[in-house]
Amino acid sequence: MPMSSPSGPTTGRRVLLGISAGIAAYKSALLARLLKQAGCEVRVVMTQGAQAFITPLTLQALTGETVRTSLLDPEAEAGMGHIELARWADTILIAPATADLMARLAVGMADDLLTTLCLASDAEKVMAPAMNQAMWAHPATRRNAARLAEDGWRLLGPDSGDQACGDVGPGRMLEPEAILEALRVAEGAANTGKGPASGLTITITAGPTREPLDPVRYLSNHSSGKMGYALAEAAAALGARVKLISGPVALACPAGVECLEVETAREMHAAAQRLAPESDLFIGCAAVADYRAETAAEHKIKKVEGEDALTLRLVKNPDIIAAVAALPEASRPLVVGFAAETRDVERYARDKLARKGLDMIIANDVSREGLGFGSDHNAALMLWRGTAGEEQEHLAPQPKREMARAVMGRALACLAARTTR
Repeated sequence: MPMSSPSGPTTGRRVLLGISAGIAAYKSALLARLLKQAGCEVRVVMTQGAQAFITPLTLQALTGETVRTSLLDPEAEAGMGHIELARWADTILIAPATADLMARLAVGMADDLLTTLCLASDAEKVMAPAMNQAMWAHPATRRNAARLAEDGWRLLGPDSGDQACGDVGPGRMLEPEAILEALRVAEGAANTGKGPASGLTITITAGPTREPLDPVRYLSNHSSGKMGYALAEAAAALGARVKLISGPVALACPAGVECLEVETAREMHAAAQRLAPESDLFIGCAAVADYRAETAAEHKIKKVEGEDALTLRLVKNPDIIAAVAALPEASRPLVVGFAAETRDVERYARDKLARKGLDMIIANDVSREGLGFGSDHNAALMLWRGTAGEEQEHLAPQPKREMARAVMGRALACLAARTTR
């Protein structure tokens, strides 16, 4: 996208750019420059550790504003400067947001200037996480990310790829251009009221779940999350407020989407039960494990010499999509499900549509080579309850992003038909 023009939804917005102690802080200089080019007023707050990676003088030169680094600055605090700064901001954007900073914010600490500002401000709050892939995958970080999302933080990313430490995986900070685009998409949808989904809240589940067997093993499936993420991206582009409940995937959160990461089916079920009553449309695209271990072993399950078989007792997981469909009418969104099948696709889809009380279902044959799990393409059968009864449409093989737009178009049509009845 062109970055030379200052026009766009972000023009005139007051952005407080927080920088914490990660190697990705070098990208913050470009981010500050892009925000200025987009017409934002930018002020920078750096943690003590961030100054080991990039100097305040660099950010001051790029923004034309004094960079704040200390909570106990006698000159600034003569007039309660940190409160004044908290009130000044329209948006607090932390990029990079380290695991340490996320942990401190998740429990409400205010032990430096940046965390104090976050607690003292009513501004929109956005962060771009950046850390080693193992740190991002750690259960503590996942809990902190979920808590921050619940508290109103919008998490952008992280991205996946090569890391400075030599590892490969999710944890890279989104590129500055992608962060700016995410701000533009969200603000444009909120301020312009444009798009057929403007004013709607859409909740989507995506990816697999992982059901632990012991500390090192789990039950899961081959879902990549690509279809659910494409749906979230398409919904945001249509102007909706989008909440994405995602199992563990190696994908960046789409621009303008609120992401909530979960691990197990029960965690996804709890998030869905909380968000669905606030939604106009609920799309269950996740490949949820039907069963989990009755009891996960406390320690690694060891092989027993002389025994060639291992017996595991599995119990059913909650049926997320059926539970949403069974909500009272006053709080029930339009409910769209997915059916990943390997045979008798249409028969199983019709059965699931009726048995679970769904309004619409998208069924695909995941045994077809090059389609479904892990692929960038898909083909499907859409079934929905129309005014004249059950209707259907076949979607030929196509990129998942294109299919997402088709599914969203049909779902919004069904929603509009329901509201006019």
